[in-house]
Formats: sequence, C-alpha cells, structure tokens
Amino acid sequence: MATLDLNLLVTLDVLLQEGSVAGAARRLRLSPSAMSRALARLRETTGDPLLVRAGRGLVPTPRALELRERVSQLVEQSEEVLRPARTLKLKKLARTFTLRTSDGFVENFGPDLIARVSKEAPGVTLRFVQKPDKDSTPLRGGTVDLETGVIGHDMGPELRVQALFRDRFTGVVRAGHPLSQGEITPERYAAGRHIWVSRRGHAGGPVDDALKLLGLARHVATIVSGFSSALALAKASDMIATVPERHTGRLREGMFSFALPVAVPEVTVSMFWHPRLHADLAHSWLRGCVRDVCAETSD
Repeated sequence: MATLDLNLLVTLDVLLQEGSVAGAARRLRLSPSAMSRALARLRETTGDPLLVRAGRGLVPTPRALELRERVSQLVEQSEEVLRPARTLKLKKLARTFTLRTSDGFVENFGPDLIARVSKEAPGVTLRFVQKPDKDSTPLRGGTVDLETGVIGHDMGPELRVQALFRDRFTGVVRAGHPLSQGEITPERYAAGRHIWVSRRGHAGGPVDDALKLLGLARHVATIVSGFSSALALAKASDMIATVPERHTGRLREGMFSFALPVAVPEVTVSMFWHPRLHADLAHSWLRGCVRDVCAETSD
C-alpha cells in the first residue's frame, strides 16, 4: 500500500475553504499550475472530483462537503501537536511521577512536597522509590522521572543537575545521653559506640579521616543502610548516629543533636533528571515544587 502524503490534508483544507484553485495557490504560496496538480492528486487519492466547475467558479461535491469539517479539524489538531507547548493546566493534569530518593528524603521533605503538589495539581500522584545505589540507569530507562542525592561517579554525563541545598553532618544521640551534657570533644565523641550508614555495608568515611588526623578512631558498633534506621537505633540506645543535618530535620525531633567536634566537608544535595524531560512543562513544574520545598524546609 502506498504511503499517503499527509501534506495533501493542508492543501485540501485550503481548497475547500477558498473554493478556488487560484485563491488556494495564493494562500499556500504556490503557482496555479502546482495547485492544479495537487487537486488532481487529491481527486485520485479520494476517488472524488471534490470541486467541479459551475459557471466561472468551482463548487464542492457532496463528498467534499462531507470532508470539509473533518479535514479542518485534522489540520488544526496536527498543528496543535507540532506547536510548542505554552501552557500547563495543572488542575487537569493527571500523571504519576516516580522519584528516586535517599533514605530520609520522604520523611523530611515528603509531607510538604505532597501537600504542595496536591494543592496545585490534584490529579498528580508522587511515587517514591528507594535508592539502593547511584546508578543512573533508571533515569535513562524512564522508570524514574526525578532523583535526589549527592552526585556520584556513576552518574551519566548527559543528565541535567540542579543543586537543592548544602548540608553538613551532625551528631545525634537520644535525649539524656551523656553527650548531651558538657563539652563534646573529639575524644568523647570517638569513645562512644557509633552507628555507620552505608548502602554497601562498608565502614569508614570523612569522619574517620578527620579523627585519624588527631590520632583517634571511633568504634562502629553497627552498620545500617539508611539514616532513619540509624536515628531509630540511636533513639533507643546509647549509640551515636552521624547524619546529614538538613536531610534529617524532622527525623531528629526529640533527640539531642550536636556539631561534630572535627571538621567534615559539607555535601551538596541535588536533583537530576534525563534531558528528554527537560522541556516537559509538567516535569519543569515538579522540579520547581521540589526546589521550593527543599529551600523552605532547609531554612
């Protein structure tokens, strides 16, 4: 079966509106002979003369009258498809966004983000999935729409990135813990039993490097995969958790937090997404929501 030339729809639409080969040629900036050839092709394709002579003019056939409104709608819809999106009707938006986040993001930022999204776009659903690693394959494959966290070496170079906030590590113990009284020196801090957070189960990091410079080492009593687990254990024991301050604000409520007695570099928490979604108006709106909520919660 021969492939249809969809450009003929535009030609047919103008011909049926003008009722004149010359008029249609002027609108489409074609020569009268080129328009006559286009009309001949339309007649051959549809199996109908479409426009027939009546005196000095042309009149549409019943088939042409039947097609006129449908063709006009098809052309209008085609132009709408190809036209750049200009507006986003949030109240009518029905979509599910999948966000891959580090442990603690949902607990700390989720309530405000969900409230903001629900108010502006009631038909939007946020789906949060765990982040077991920093592999960017889910973003490339389209199973994840947006991701938050600290940029890692495994992140694809093509991904778009926007910083959300700077974060620093803080020590956390249960209320009434011995460290909640008196000066917290590097020696007192290192002497405690510590909870280490590691997705891969490995101990050691910037805190240990800073202690090592002072000739100190901390005792890691247990290793967990997420910040919420670390804080839950610290709240129910005498162990010490070291977690990002802003990322765990709500999780630390009712506990004693303290500045680390050693210098540890801050980290930048960012959001990243695949370039194919960069110009999508709905995705851009979602990024704005995440950015605003993180800024407000971090204040």
